[in-house]
Amino acid sequence: MTTTIFDSPLGLVRVTGDEAGVSAISCVDVSPDEAVSINLPQPLERAVTQLTEYFAGTRQIFDFLMNPAGTAFQQTVWKALLDVPFGNTLSYLALTRRIGDEKAIRAVAAANGKNPLWIVVPCHRIIGSDGSLTGYAGGLWRKKWLLEHERGGSGQLSLF
Repeated sequence: MTTTIFDSPLGLVRVTGDEAGVSAISCVDVSPDEAVSINLPQPLERAVTQLTEYFAGTRQIFDFLMNPAGTAFQQTVWKALLDVPFGNTLSYLALTRRIGDEKAIRAVAAANGKNPLWIVVPCHRIIGSDGSLTGYAGGLWRKKWLLEHERGGSGQLSLF
């Protein structure tokens, strides 16, 4: 596996994968001396380019090769997340209904939380039934920033 790190409006982003595809994207707190690969496999190179375009406001859809590891159920949930359009949100309950088993809401929420492809598989677009910004592995302030960014906001966080 190869790893690269780049700066974004939300802090440092780590992208990991190989020629088979990108397996993980996450926000990280690392020291500047962490090793970063120079010769990236094409899927990682494309991921960095496309994420940079996303942050610049010029990309809404990602088409690089992805290869996240997860159970069959997690893969089903992550595939359903890809159907939530840019700039929109969906409740956990509505996502669970789309998957076909309303009783699996806790399992769907857990799979959402295990999503290894931050931003690209848009788990940040899933909210509470009451519209609240419920948990996000990258922190609620990042979730809020991402949703505002996708709705055409400045990406600048408001204090109130």
